[in-house]
Parts: sequence; structure tokens; C-alpha cells
Amino acid sequence: MTRSATGSSAGKLLAAILVLSLAGCTALTTQVLVNESGRPRPAGTVHCSGSEWTDNSLIAVVPIPIIGLAMPTQELNEIKSDDVLSACGPSDRLTNRHVEVNRAMCIPTVLTRVLSLGVWQWCPADVSWDADVIPPATRAGAGGAPAGAPIDEAPRPYGSSLR
Repeated sequence: MTRSATGSSAGKLLAAILVLSLAGCTALTTQVLVNESGRPRPAGTVHCSGSEWTDNSLIAVVPIPIIGLAMPTQELNEIKSDDVLSACGPSDRLTNRHVEVNRAMCIPTVLTRVLSLGVWQWCPADVSWDADVIPPATRAGAGGAPAGAPIDEAPRPYGSSLR
């Protein structure tokens, strides 16, 4: 076998390994934090949905350069479903909740882990959420809002919407 044929087959093997490993990585990049969808939507509810990019950086459990490359990592900014869904309202008024974190952009940013010698990795994550918001029960009389009064809504962060 000639030298160029050997280099070509090694290149094809390396490309095949890279494609298979990235395919396995992308299957692990989406995490569903809450999935309560499928319930009937109660009458009078408002749908709240949105998405935003957030920092989900990682740090090595043992943050020592070079040694950190072989160590497992932990999140610096843990993404919690209750924090995400607070954009829609109080948790006791939410139903049909769904929160999903997509970390696909963490794959190309693995270079930051190499540059920091395994100590830290930048990970931009796309967090999306959906929920149905049940309006608060209105109480007539003694300081309560009259029936049919508009509901005061808390300001929502950029990216959220009510339908």
C-alpha cells in the first residue's frame, strides 16, 4: 500500500470516529427538567412560553490544571425548573409545565476547557419553557378584587410570551 493510500484511509477512519462521537454527544445535549404536558388545559388559563440563552459553565471537581482534564465536572450556574418557570408566575398556579435545556453549543466551546487546561468550560445553554397559568381566584368584598377585574401580571423577562 502506498503512503498516500494509508493516509487517506486513516483520514477516513478519523472522520468516521469524529462523526460517530459527535452523534453520541448531540443525543446527550438535550435535558428535559420538567415534562407535565398532556393534561387537559383548565378553563381560563393563559399559555406562557419562552426561551433564553443562559450561562451553564462547568468547572472541574478538582480544579488543578492538566489534572482537571481527567476529572468530572460540575455546573457553576445550575439551571432549576422552578427558577425558569418563575417567569410565568407562582408555581402553585402553573400546570402542563415543560422545561428543556439544550446544551448543543457546549460541544464547540470545549476548546475553552482545553485552553484552561481542564479547569473551566464555558457552556451557553438554550433554556425553553412552556406552562399554562391558572388565574388567581378572585374574592369579592373585603379588599378582594371584584369579579372580572384585570389580573395584575408580573413583568416577564425577555423571551417569554403569553398566548
